[in-house]
Amino acid sequence: MQSSENYHSGFIAIIGRPNVGKSTFMNYVIGQKVAIMSDKPQTTRNKIQGVLTTDTYQLIFIDTPGIHKPKHRLGDFMVKSSIDTLNEVDAIMFMVNAKEGYGKGDEFIIEKLKGISQPVLLVINKIDEVHPDELLPLIDQYREKLPFAEVVPISALQGNNVDRLLEVLVDQLPEGPQYYPEDHVTDHPERFIISELIREKVLHHTREEIPHSVAVIIESIKKQENKDIIDVQATVIVERKSQKGIIIGKQGNMLKQIGTEARKDIENLLGSKVFMELWVKVQKDWRNRASQLREYGYREEEY
Repeated sequence: MQSSENYHSGFIAIIGRPNVGKSTFMNYVIGQKVAIMSDKPQTTRNKIQGVLTTDTYQLIFIDTPGIHKPKHRLGDFMVKSSIDTLNEVDAIMFMVNAKEGYGKGDEFIIEKLKGISQPVLLVINKIDEVHPDELLPLIDQYREKLPFAEVVPISALQGNNVDRLLEVLVDQLPEGPQYYPEDHVTDHPERFIISELIREKVLHHTREEIPHSVAVIIESIKKQENKDIIDVQATVIVERKSQKGIIIGKQGNMLKQIGTEARKDIENLLGSKVFMELWVKVQKDWRNRASQLREYGYREEEY
């Protein structure tokens, strides 16, 4: 463990509208999947910590759920989870999408940021998708709304200017200890990450009606005796029979494809061969039931 002398460390919240690239940034910086990536908004549900450690600093990132107007109890939980995070960190990255520009969702977030004393960095992501001439007017537009500590344009997907952003973040952090061991990349248990990797594949392969009504429960993770094989049993929870049919697919092909792709990611995570069994179960209206939200992992005191 590093001493705190000349060593910088701290907690950084990544906040922004849904689908601005927060999870893509996290995974690029940490170097492996700790947050799921999807082209569908609002896919990150819990605050996921990613830890980046070097000889001179340790950055602990908290990837918050995208802030949006809640439509159900799960939505309330996600938004409250994001806003509560802002008061618990050393710095805040407010990430926006260069291509989409300033929007109403940004107004809502900026209002929340006005009462925050921690330094707020404006991170303009997806600069690879716009002409450089469009950036300066966009930066001015945001700066009129809030006096940001720094403004850093990046492309999280391609890694453009990400090193510069890390330097700026370190400058904003106090001297402090190394909170986590060097090989520690996330504060979430493997069980949680495995469920997220499966959910990512469901989101990737299914239609629009599936994403916000799917949860994944890991029933068991067991190592086979005398073999380098880990058995994973998981259940995909949906709200309607029609959704169950979509996920299973014709002759079970969709579920098989989801399982095959998730298994590869899980094997990379665990460093071992994986045998996986997947089931699909219907639980009507689970997103509005507090008891089922807790059962499926959405416990406020834990995240």
